[in-house]
Amino acid sequence: MTRRSCTIYAVGITCAVLLTVGIGLFVGQVFSKFMENRLKKELILVEGSRVFESWKRPPPPVYMQYFFFNVTNPEEIATGAVPVVNQVGPYTYREYRYKENVTMVENRTRVSAYNTKTFVFLREMSVGDPSVDNITTVNIPAWAVMNKLKNSFWKASMVSLWMSSLGSGIFTTLTVDELLWGYEDPLLAKLAPSTPDVEPYFGLMYKKNGSDDGEFIYHTGEQNYMDYGRVETWKGQRDLTFWTSNQSNSINGSDGSAFHPFLEKNERLYIFTPDLCRSIYMEFEKEVEVKGIPAYRFTPPRSVLASKEENPANEGFCVSPGECLGTGLLKVSPCRKGAPVVASFPHFYLGDEKYVLGVEGLSPKREHHQTFLDLNPTTGVIVRASKRAQINVLLSRISGFPKTRQLKEMIFPVMFINESVVIDDASAARVQKLLLIVNLVPNFPLIIVGLGAILLLVLIILLIRARNQQNEVKRIVFTKPVYTTTAADDTSYSAVSDKEKEDPQNGTYIGLTAKSDPQD
Repeated sequence: MTRRSCTIYAVGITCAVLLTVGIGLFVGQVFSKFMENRLKKELILVEGSRVFESWKRPPPPVYMQYFFFNVTNPEEIATGAVPVVNQVGPYTYREYRYKENVTMVENRTRVSAYNTKTFVFLREMSVGDPSVDNITTVNIPAWAVMNKLKNSFWKASMVSLWMSSLGSGIFTTLTVDELLWGYEDPLLAKLAPSTPDVEPYFGLMYKKNGSDDGEFIYHTGEQNYMDYGRVETWKGQRDLTFWTSNQSNSINGSDGSAFHPFLEKNERLYIFTPDLCRSIYMEFEKEVEVKGIPAYRFTPPRSVLASKEENPANEGFCVSPGECLGTGLLKVSPCRKGAPVVASFPHFYLGDEKYVLGVEGLSPKREHHQTFLDLNPTTGVIVRASKRAQINVLLSRISGFPKTRQLKEMIFPVMFINESVVIDDASAARVQKLLLIVNLVPNFPLIIVGLGAILLLVLIILLIRARNQQNEVKRIVFTKPVYTTTAADDTSYSAVSDKEKEDPQNGTYIGLTAKSDPQD
């Protein structure tokens, strides 16, 4: 066997092997399954895993922005006028999140932790000085007390006299710092000595700087990657006790800091948030890209805060018929010591139009007031997020308090927050590197098939060249060379005369003559 033949056989065998192996691996999705299983084992909340340290102390900076609704006509509101407000903000704080007392439980299938948050004011990202800027808004402590005593006329009348003597009205003017981090309220201070569950201090973020929301126990995802980051219990409870149905009291999903890998567009993501005392859900909206990382955007649909008529599943959030509000609102009194606090999206976004029209100065817009999560579907990593929520107070006439006699019932906006985060450059680079590996390895069979296709092309070229050379050899063998002469070629046949002579016995007579040289 010649060297050329050996080469052709070797190329042919290698080509066949590469094509067979490559197509087999591609059809069987061997490398895709390998990478998927590898990621599922890497993305678990245990010591030494790829995500554990960043889960305990998230590296991207989180910003908390506070926007207040300053009332410009408080006296007119008390006589039945429509409130007029103007938005003031943002007052921006850097939010530092970290998990404390992290403990593995139940053979690494669960992890216990406390979510601690601290806030540092950022003057360069704020509109003013929170220790100086004043905001006129509803007097939340006074409304909480009045609402508590609405069924006791005599107690209400006595507290009404106290409010007049202390100068506590239904509206108040305080600095941003006082509204957020707390101040001593004169009415609460008078009630505190005789009422054990009443504190003399009040603030929208009172005692929340440097504090935690209680113990969480999470699934690590080691048993099932779909459970990665899912909340098992909160404060030792598997279910809440605030609402009137099992579905409403269920603790579902994660706490918003971790999501399982391999997200699908058609799935519903659940998030448990202690601030709302409930779980909410988000659905896919569109595909986006953040710092070169592909992501799915999930947002809460209108049905999350829809009325019981629009979404019957929300009936469990109505503790009583009077506390069941319209679409876009959630009365959180059960977990706010009975205070008439109502949660919504900013500017009543996704809510009934009557709430927007009930307060002059509101203008809901999706780009400014929508809550969203941008998640990389392969890893479940948060690449961008914005949690937006509004705190409102339900104002209405309360018997025993003359100051509310002419007041129209309304949902009054106090403040809304924008808690936002964007993945930092270092984390983005790590995610991009991981995605490159994840996308490259499953395509390795295609590389093998490509090499096989190249060798197939080489084989075809070699076969064509071999065939052409074989035909050339045959042509050389069976064609007489023009430069070779023989004895037969030196002899020519010619007739003796123009008229051929006939031999009566042997036929035509042919004479042989010597071949003449053309040059002669």
